[in-house]
Amino acid sequence: MKTIHGMLLLGCSALALAGCGADDVASPGAGSIVINNPTPTPTPTPTPTSGTVTAAASCPSTGGVTLTNDGVITSPEGTWRVCTLPALVDVSSALPKVAGVLYRLNGRVDVGCDGGFSAPTAAKPFATTTASCGGRTLTADTNVTLTIDPGVIVYGENGSEPAWLAVNRGNKISATGTASAPIIFTSVQNVTRPSGFDDSAQGQWGGVVLLGRGVVTDCNYGSTAAATCERDTEGAVNKAVFGGADNTYNAGTMKYVQIRYSGFVLSNGKELQSLTAEGIGTGTTLEYFQSVNSSDDGAEFFGGAVNFKHYIAVNADDDSLDVDTGLQGNFQYVLLLQRSRGGDAMVEADSNGLETDTPRQKTVIADFTMVQPAVSSNNEANDLASLLIRGNADVTLVNGVINTPNNECLRLNGTGTTPATLKAYSVVMSCNSTKYLGSGSYTAANTQSQFGSGSNNNNDAFTSTLTSTFVNGTNESGVAAYTGLTTLSSFFTAATYIGAVKDASDTWYKGWTCNNATGAFGSTYSCTVLPTT
Repeated sequence: MKTIHGMLLLGCSALALAGCGADDVASPGAGSIVINNPTPTPTPTPTPTSGTVTAAASCPSTGGVTLTNDGVITSPEGTWRVCTLPALVDVSSALPKVAGVLYRLNGRVDVGCDGGFSAPTAAKPFATTTASCGGRTLTADTNVTLTIDPGVIVYGENGSEPAWLAVNRGNKISATGTASAPIIFTSVQNVTRPSGFDDSAQGQWGGVVLLGRGVVTDCNYGSTAAATCERDTEGAVNKAVFGGADNTYNAGTMKYVQIRYSGFVLSNGKELQSLTAEGIGTGTTLEYFQSVNSSDDGAEFFGGAVNFKHYIAVNADDDSLDVDTGLQGNFQYVLLLQRSRGGDAMVEADSNGLETDTPRQKTVIADFTMVQPAVSSNNEANDLASLLIRGNADVTLVNGVINTPNNECLRLNGTGTTPATLKAYSVVMSCNSTKYLGSGSYTAANTQSQFGSGSNNNNDAFTSTLTSTFVNGTNESGVAAYTGLTTLSSFFTAATYIGAVKDASDTWYKGWTCNNATGAFGSTYSCTVLPTT
């Protein structure tokens, strides 16, 4: 999903260099119903022996809501007990790791009731009449926490509505896996593996949505001028609203998590991706997260403030990282890998073209490696370059490797009194001969000037020697890192190298990830199968 704004996609589907200006915000992935992927390369690791799992006799207790026992499902790994979550988790509950148990999202599942723009109080309650919350009037946040134990597998199954998990304002998720036992969110097809399911699968359920009270722009309700701005995830009667005035908001924890085969078109211009973070704050913990084969973005962030370390996106069919609407974002150790002839930009940044709205988006991406394959034709789509920065967005790139030899590397779109800006420090790029694009008030020369090859240790004519697709080789190791990273934010860890993976001894991506044809991460299992321990 590029944005929650409705019909802009149609106006931008034939985007030319002039673009749609900073209002060009709908993702190319929006409405990508027909997907033509190349014949997949066989997965790089063998599947486990079938029949090793036996379904548990019953569903476990959550200590809160009651799970529905929906019988047994068969997969190549064996049989599993299906335990379905209710549509509303209205008390704090835990999903324990139990051998032979899978947890099921049957359509949308809400964690708690939406407490509104600010935490409601008895003196100032927040009234809600949404069906998901039973017409309640809230005199306080429901403060529901959904805890998911290491090694748990949750799958989504679309029914009359798409399957997705919505963690509403005033509630939390605690999904803390471990390096050896990650938490996996996936699709029912990944469980049963019907004929035709393979390494190219995508868009089979919704994803995970975190809704918070951070500051957002481009309001569906209220206004930025009055500091009452809110946005809506879904255009249905049962809304999922986010926004507020608290950029320290805590939506919980997601750590050592995989989200596979997600992405769903809710309505025109309204799509879900693996992770959709909306108005969350710095109190939220995001670490060690892998997005696999999202039919939209790998992850998208709308406003608020986020600190995120160790993010991997593989085979996103739109943008690998999408940041919007006033986000104040810090990302470190970022690995973005796109499949041949699939996907759009590796990074798309904007603030929906509302240049008068504040806060301006400010995003720093540090210690990153971004790879688009060396194919015979351009890999990116409507964004026209591997990184697109536009609208009311200020982006800083630090200690990075961009390896996209058949594509233009950077496009800046200039609109408004103070257009988007780019700063780069110790960033090397392998691009096609064009390298830079401009649109709106920016020319390609403006984009080239802002990158500044030859200054700040930047190089736009770099020869990549990456090994194993994303591990630094000799040339990458020879580039000095920017020493001022921690001055940009105390969140960052000072690094002595560029790129996401220093060398063969740097294994932060191993153990908790799954392998596929685009990225072999040293796992014992492929993304197309389920781990049995």
